[in-house]
Formats: sequence, C-alpha cells, structure tokens
Amino acid sequence: MSFTYEDVGATRENGFCPPGFHPLHVRTRIGEGEDVFRRAAEAVMTWEMHRELGVGIEVSAERAAPDVDVTVTLAGVIKAPCRVVWTADEHRRVGLAYGTLAGHPECGEEAFLVERTGDGTVWLTVRAFSRPAKWYTRAGGPAARGLQHAYARRCGHVLRQLCEREVKEY
Repeated sequence: MSFTYEDVGATRENGFCPPGFHPLHVRTRIGEGEDVFRRAAEAVMTWEMHRELGVGIEVSAERAAPDVDVTVTLAGVIKAPCRVVWTADEHRRVGLAYGTLAGHPECGEEAFLVERTGDGTVWLTVRAFSRPAKWYTRAGGPAARGLQHAYARRCGHVLRQLCEREVKEY
C-alpha cells in the first residue's frame, strides 16, 4: 500500500503545510528533567502513549521505525491505517511521524515529538497536516478538525500522566 498524499516526510519541517491541507500544531508541557524526557520518549516510541489513549492500535513492530505499519481504531469502528515515515532519536528530541494509507478517514501526516529544552522542560509536540479522505470527514468539516485538535491535546495529557505515575511509583 502506498501513501495517500505526496509530501511524505514533510512533518520534519516545523510549520510546513502543503497547499489544500489543514495544519495542526499542539504543544503540551510534560514535565522536567532527563528522567521525564526518557520516560516520555519511550512511551511514544513503543506505542504506550497511543494505547493509554484508549484507541485500538495494531502495529507491525513493537517499536516505531520507518516502514512500520500502524492501524489506529477509533470508537471500535473507524480504522485508520498508517505507516511510519520517519523517526528521530537525538540528544534532546525523540519521536515519530506516520502517514496515511488507503482506507484512512484523513489524508496526511502526523508527528509526535518529545523535546527537552535548554532549561530541562520536556514537551510533547503533535504536528500534522491533513484533509478529509472519506465522505464522513468531509461532512464533519470543522468538527472533524476539532476532534483532531482534541486528540492531540489528549496525547499530551495522557503522556504527562504516564510520566507522573511512574515518578510516584518509585
């Protein structure tokens, strides 16, 4: 299966949005310090954050890497097939991006990046570009985009909880 859009990998460029697509950029503070950064990065790269969101997730590998297939199932009904297009594993930045495949309700790409700033603050940034690919996402218009923003905000909330919970367990 091939991607349903042309600009594969474009979420690497902060702020880029191809013509005809809607941008998304949500940044959430997760916590502070190296331990929080490592925990958050691991939760993103092993799909734990996605699983904790309460969505169904099927993956062809337990760790994110280019060409890993991912299917997210929403509400037990809507299947959203994707493929990882790039990953980052840097000193202060770890994450992944996946792009849509045929059958996904949207067309585009979404990136999940855990970053640690110079002052030690850890952030999750979810950035994406998308446009409707199915009749129901076209019909949903702004409401469908609102759901995407809510999903991105929920990713940050869930990741922060995962990191806080681990700190409390020790």
